[in-house]
Amino acid sequence: MSEWDAWVGGEERREDRLDEALARRWLATFDRDVAVTGPMPQGIHFCLCTPEAATAALGEDGHPRRDEGAESFLPPVPLARRMWAGSTITFHRPIAIGDRIERSSRLAAVTEKRGGSGRLVFVEIDHATSANGELSVEERQTLVYREAPGSDAILSPPEASLGTFNPGEWDAHRVITPDPRLLFRYSALTFNSHRIHYDAPFAREVERYRGLVVHGPLIATLLLLLADKQFGSNRLASFSFRGLSPAIADEPLHLVMRGAGDCLELGAYAGDGRQVTKAEAVLR
Repeated sequence: MSEWDAWVGGEERREDRLDEALARRWLATFDRDVAVTGPMPQGIHFCLCTPEAATAALGEDGHPRRDEGAESFLPPVPLARRMWAGSTITFHRPIAIGDRIERSSRLAAVTEKRGGSGRLVFVEIDHATSANGELSVEERQTLVYREAPGSDAILSPPEASLGTFNPGEWDAHRVITPDPRLLFRYSALTFNSHRIHYDAPFAREVERYRGLVVHGPLIATLLLLLADKQFGSNRLASFSFRGLSPAIADEPLHLVMRGAGDCLELGAYAGDGRQVTKAEAVLR
C-alpha cells in the first residue's frame, strides 16, 4: 500500500472552446500563418482545458498548491519541485477552430522511487480530449516531484562543454533559440505560472537552474511542428516525448528528426550535444 493510493482513480473534467482568438495567438507564437477556420496543428491540445486555480491558491513556485481537500485532484506530495517528465499521446482526429472541447482526466498511478537526487514521486495521469463530442487526443502524462536542492547546489544543467552537436545523421534539422518572449507567450497560452519559465532570479537562486527553463510541452510542440513541416499537418498517429535535461532560454536548441517507414525518431539537443528531449512518433 502506498500513502497516495487514495488518490488513484480520482477524476476531473474541464470544458473549453478553441476560439479564433486563442488559435491566432497560438499561430503567432510559433510564427505560423494566421488562420480563422479549419484544423489546427498537433500540439494545440496542450493549451486547452488548462488549470484555473485562483491566484490565492498558488504556491510559491506558481503551481496550484496541493492539499488533502476534497477538491484536490493531485495528491499532496510534500516535495517542492515539480516537472512534466513526459507524455505518450495518440491523435485520433484534428482539433479545429470553433470546436467545443471536453477533457476528462483520471489519476492512473502514483509511484515513489529513489534517484541520484533523492526521493522521487511519479504521478501518471490519463487525459481524454474530445472535440464536438468526438475523441480527439488521448494522453498519458507523467509528472515527477523531487526534493528541493540546497542553496549551494550546482546549477543545472552544467555549463556548456566544448562539444558541438552534429546533425549529419538526421533527416531534418532546425535550430531555434527560445528566448524569454517565447517562454512568456507559451506560459500565457497554457495559463502556466510556474516561475522557472519567467522569473530568472527564482529559477537560479531557488530552483538552482542556470537560467529560465524552456517548457517541456513547448519543446514537444516544436518537434511536432518539425514533423508538420516535413510531412504535412496532422499526419502523426502517435507521439511520445521524455525530458532528459533542462533546456535554457537564450541558448540554441537543435530540433532533429529521422525515420524509416512510418516510425520516426525525434530529439532536441543543446549546442554542445547534450540531449534535452527524446521523442518518437508514428505516421498515420
